[in-house]
Amino acid sequence: MKLRAMLFGAVLGSALGLGFAAAQTDATPVPAPAPAASSSAPATPNPSAPKPESPPAAATAPAPATADAPVPLTPPSAPAPGAASGGPAASPIPVEAAAPKPKKKPPPPPPPLETALSTDPAPTFRPDTFFATAKAAERYQAIVQAGGWPTDIVALRPGAKGPAVARLRKRLVIEGDLQPVEGPAAQVWGKDLTEAVKKFQERMGLRQTGNIAGATLKEINVSAEVRHTQLAASAQRLQNVNFAFAERYVVVNLPSTSVEAVEGGRVAHRYVAIVGDVDHPSPEISAQISVINLNPTWTVPVSIIKKEIIPKMQKDPGYLTRTKIRILDGSGAEINPKSIDWNTERAANYTLRQDSGASNSLGAIRIGMPNKLAVYMHDTPSKRLFGADYRFLSHGCVRVQGVYDLAEWLLQGTPDPSGGAWDKVALLAKVSDGARLDIRLAKPTPVIWVYLTGWANADGAANFRNDVYGIDVAGEASANAATQ
Repeated sequence: MKLRAMLFGAVLGSALGLGFAAAQTDATPVPAPAPAASSSAPATPNPSAPKPESPPAAATAPAPATADAPVPLTPPSAPAPGAASGGPAASPIPVEAAAPKPKKKPPPPPPPLETALSTDPAPTFRPDTFFATAKAAERYQAIVQAGGWPTDIVALRPGAKGPAVARLRKRLVIEGDLQPVEGPAAQVWGKDLTEAVKKFQERMGLRQTGNIAGATLKEINVSAEVRHTQLAASAQRLQNVNFAFAERYVVVNLPSTSVEAVEGGRVAHRYVAIVGDVDHPSPEISAQISVINLNPTWTVPVSIIKKEIIPKMQKDPGYLTRTKIRILDGSGAEINPKSIDWNTERAANYTLRQDSGASNSLGAIRIGMPNKLAVYMHDTPSKRLFGADYRFLSHGCVRVQGVYDLAEWLLQGTPDPSGGAWDKVALLAKVSDGARLDIRLAKPTPVIWVYLTGWANADGAANFRNDVYGIDVAGEASANAATQ
């Protein structure tokens, strides 16, 4: 710990006064477009959406009651031969053409997904992460002191030539993604440059397209000062972390919106996650995963009762019934929602509990990790949100895509009631029963939620994610104020 303090002291001291203004501008995240269900399959119409009314059926001519012969095509004024005696034949009623049904316009295609899960087998957080990140902060400090790198890169793609390509090469060489070349070749986009761009995209958590555009263009123009701040601030947050690493553990890096199942020092599985929004940030915390809850109920937090449930009940008195949320008093007796004055906060004095089932906010699985902040990981019925680039959407807990696979991995070594293994098939079968079931892990698994906007491991390459919660900027502001 003394070595950590001495090393971090040097890093933090050098970070003070380096580009605070730049951090305020460049590190500000830009929310991604509205989430879409899929970027590859065409959207299908919502079956519950109201359909346009069908036009009324057009009138048709009635068949003549008595006729000895077909009516010839004669002018209406001419009498039809063979018509019944006693009066002229009736004129045929004109038939109106049916109006065409209005075509429903298909929704616009979803925006292309720009983020991607890392494929790096090294965990985001492991025993050497603090020291490697502090060392990387020193390297980026040296880059800043040497003048940084170009921040005026323009959109480019393979095949480009000219000074803009040479500037891009210089930018990637400084950060270590590319080897330098001299002469006319520096202005030509070659295969080496495509691979360097993909390496840069991997470190930023972006799809490896090999093009400089969109999110890649934004990230490549972030200044060296901001990157140094991210590394120094992340090292500061890790300095006093005391986590019990084990053969198997789970890491949630909140800025990456990802979950890693680590085994034997390598990532065995990596999952897309949804974490807390800016108003309800997920905390940095460590705990032990000890139970898997199947078909869980959801107890609504008091803050949600006051801020969301009460306003909804004022507008829609049937909301609780429709979402299967019950009101329980201290003895567990159910209270009729109509007996509560929803113009007050009286409802916050009761327990509001949502029944298990398909519409439950926790989905079919809850991963229990007892802690003082009462946060956990869980499934969700809103799975389409996993397909968005911006996934800071929850009230603080972490939703996991592929939660059945994570539960199966956590339950390795925990037998099911028949003595067999808890695999995905067995979990799905139990969930389909509809009954609640708590499965205690034979051996609890350590879990840690970290907030690393910049980090490095033994290979020295630095990875970066957006400071969505604004923690890096706030930390640097406090450090600057303390030295003035």
